[in-house]
Amino acid sequence: MRRVDVLVVGAGLAGLRTAGLLARRGLDVTVIDRRRTLSAGIRTTGIFVRRTLDDFDLPDHLLGPGIRDVLLYPPSRRSPIRLTSDRDEYRVADMAAVYRHARREAESAGARVLLGVRYEGASTGLAGVEVLLGVRHDGTSTEAVTARFVIGADGARSRVARDLGLDLNRRFIVGAELVHPIAPGTTVPAFHCVLDPRIAPGYLGWAVDDGRHAHVGVAGYPGAMRSGIRHLLDTFAADAPGYAPPAGPVERRGGPIPVGGVLRRLACPAGLLVGDAAGAVSPLTAGGLDPCLRMSDLAAAVTADYLRTGDRSVLARYDGNALRARFRGRLLLRRAFAGVRSPAAAEAAIAVLRSRAGRALAARVLFGDGSFPDVPLERVATGT
Repeated sequence: MRRVDVLVVGAGLAGLRTAGLLARRGLDVTVIDRRRTLSAGIRTTGIFVRRTLDDFDLPDHLLGPGIRDVLLYPPSRRSPIRLTSDRDEYRVADMAAVYRHARREAESAGARVLLGVRYEGASTGLAGVEVLLGVRHDGTSTEAVTARFVIGADGARSRVARDLGLDLNRRFIVGAELVHPIAPGTTVPAFHCVLDPRIAPGYLGWAVDDGRHAHVGVAGYPGAMRSGIRHLLDTFAADAPGYAPPAGPVERRGGPIPVGGVLRRLACPAGLLVGDAAGAVSPLTAGGLDPCLRMSDLAAAVTADYLRTGDRSVLARYDGNALRARFRGRLLLRRAFAGVRSPAAAEAAIAVLRSRAGRALAARVLFGDGSFPDVPLERVATGT
């Protein structure tokens, strides 16, 4: 039976970043993912906000041009509200390339990244956490690994969370998106958002591009999508504002997005959760890239300190309750957003946003620095 210090389940951005940070601290880290390639199964548009771009070192060549304009459309699509920032607020990344870069960074730090390996389950034993892995997609071959600590970076419906007895995400919207190449120079960088509960109940339809690829998508509460999300996406894409026509093959993305806020119980002596598994998604905007990076840094610091000292009180520093308390307002706005269930209500909401106070609120949400709270890294020893 192979033994490691830390087993990270999931090779998304949160898992790979956490693994790299832990490996740099001298820990024996292995990352597993059931996908055979990191370009498969991408579920995010890849929109990085200014705050993330300011605080994290992301490769510039993997990011599209800066976006300063957001256009908010009512269901009628008439007279959108244009909000313009004096600085770049968004950039859309080539996420397949971002994942490959994150893998190289993790491996250069000393972590092992194993693709095509499935997490089958875990149980706590005297020697640590015993994890059963499926090393083939057909499940015909298995291998057991013992880890001192397991990190669940395995998505919104985390099996690691279930097996470790940690909290589970309960509130979701579901998103779907078309991604394809576009002819260069055919669009002006802008983020087009349509508030229309007929196609995106409880959320938005959107169109944005990175200068090379267009992204058009919808998301909302699945119980309100009577005709199915694929049909709604195709309907929206037929005349979505700002959407450039395909100049190459079309890829479909999609999946659940947790919008209930950071989970309360995120850690136990056997492991902890990061990324979507931790509910690390802004409950209002449903953005998850900035939260996943911030919480990965905290998770790595807490894990390293705990494994170095064996002091269980260290795990209390990875506190979902503390993070939830810092954005109660966004949880309330998420409930208000979910209540916009008719075109008339959406038109009224856009009318409110046309006022000076409404525009200020929209700009604060879309361009502000508080989409996700800072994590208290200063409270955690790094354990180098």
